[in-house]
Amino acid sequence: MFFHTKECPLIATVTGNISGLKPKQLRDLERLAQKKGVPEEIIGRDTARSLAALSTELNRRIGLLMHRSGQIECVIVGDYDRITIPALAHVGTAGGRLRGLRCVHTVLGPAAPINEEDIMDLACLRLDLMTALTIRDGLPDLLHTVHLIPKQVDGRDWASLAPVHPAHQNQSCIALIEALEEEFVRERPTRAVDQGKDRAILVSVTTGARAEAEDSMTELAELARSAGVEVLAQVIQRRKQIHPRFILGRGKLVEIVLMSLRLGANLLLFDQELSPSQIRSVTDHTDLRVIDRTQLILDIFAHRARSREGKLQIEMAQLKYMLPKLTTRDDALSRLTGGIGARGPGETRLEIDKRRINDRIVRLSKELQAVGAQRYHRRSRRRKRDVPVISLVGYTNAGKSTLLNTLTKSEIQAEDLLFATLDPTSRRLRFPEDMEVIITDTVGFIRNLPDELLKAFESTLEELFEADVLLHVIDVANPVWRQQVEVVEKLLNELELDSIPCLKVFNKIDQLSLEEQQHLARNEEGVGVSALDAATLPPLLERVQSMLRTIMGKGMVPGWRKGVGEETGG
Repeated sequence: MFFHTKECPLIATVTGNISGLKPKQLRDLERLAQKKGVPEEIIGRDTARSLAALSTELNRRIGLLMHRSGQIECVIVGDYDRITIPALAHVGTAGGRLRGLRCVHTVLGPAAPINEEDIMDLACLRLDLMTALTIRDGLPDLLHTVHLIPKQVDGRDWASLAPVHPAHQNQSCIALIEALEEEFVRERPTRAVDQGKDRAILVSVTTGARAEAEDSMTELAELARSAGVEVLAQVIQRRKQIHPRFILGRGKLVEIVLMSLRLGANLLLFDQELSPSQIRSVTDHTDLRVIDRTQLILDIFAHRARSREGKLQIEMAQLKYMLPKLTTRDDALSRLTGGIGARGPGETRLEIDKRRINDRIVRLSKELQAVGAQRYHRRSRRRKRDVPVISLVGYTNAGKSTLLNTLTKSEIQAEDLLFATLDPTSRRLRFPEDMEVIITDTVGFIRNLPDELLKAFESTLEELFEADVLLHVIDVANPVWRQQVEVVEKLLNELELDSIPCLKVFNKIDQLSLEEQQHLARNEEGVGVSALDAATLPPLLERVQSMLRTIMGKGMVPGWRKGVGEETGG
């Protein structure tokens, strides 16, 4: 039960069975909530005496969350051996990185004054202090206080104060907290910080091999860089099984929160996709924004999409991703709670939000169908002219756009960023022996590509079904290029594009040693190029022209001539 002191003197929230509490005990809790202490003291003598007496009477732990001013934020009624601190999303930090609240709770019996849960609450909620008040014969005995420290001492990120009786508090509580905040600021690494820029700690929790997790983490760091996020640290934890609530262990969570305090991080970025309950649990226990890999990729796509179709596709993917994560409770407006003002027909806020999102998804689907029809008619004109089509596919940032620019002397956007190109781009290309083709660049692939994105980009990926030849561009300068090849080939298979003739194009061949180039030529079927150097491209053009002549000579029928997309008419 929580008694808040803002606006209304008594606002009760049930956190367990309080049916046994008597009216007088409820009034005593209300009076306790209205007390105010001296800012320099952890807890005033009178407040400590009332807290100890009430805790003894109820035979339960009672906790106080107190502001630096001495005002009590709330009273927490727990069980005999524990209290549960509520989420503090409405309480921001107090000028520094600590919360501006301290917790003082009673301890009954011979239990240790400060336990692991106290340390976790101290760290994860960024409390100023965590204090346990022991009780002797119904009277306050000693205050046992711990606080966070900027640097580890003896493997611990927290320190203890000497136990003191509430009547003999000589050290100023406010002076101690201000000194701690100054230390945290002083220990923070010096760097230029953009006010609007996210500063993230990357987190990966895996049950598999660490090497695989490290490769995935490297890619996550590149995704973060592409999104304009500053990466401060990376944390990998291997577990036998994923924690159903926090995804990682409690101890590691505390370590990450303390790291965020030292580094000034405001974002936790997980390499794994999180469930709505996991996001909520980690957010409630860390006071940091939490996003996962899928949400990061969606955000990158939202910033990079330029065409109307691309923007529609991204918005739909984001809405579909967001829909199952709308779990905010709104009991005050729920039809199910009953009572005056909540009877009869109506919708909860959550239901309204879900309905609006579903309505928006339906409208976006209709708009995408219209855009898809326009794209179909453009392809129809291309089919009538019987112009062969070559499509560039490959892992993101493999050099597809750069290759297209060099081949066609174009200037489409090509950056050293993941997903720099989202919207499909087509250009004409004339081969040396007077053959004209259309060459198309599409969105790059990536491991664990979110299903929402794959479905949203179905109309864009239809461009690939038009192709007579696929050029699989591979960045051989990347140490994990073989794994990237496997990812692309698997996705092509899932999209049923594996029947289209495909030529591997080994890009950045100039960054390999002569021995590595020879080994690649002996063991891999494909063509080596440097997308930045037009002089390396003639062998590629000759090979592609030969493939097209073979296809036409054998009378092979490309996918688009079999009626792919014919359902849209025309």
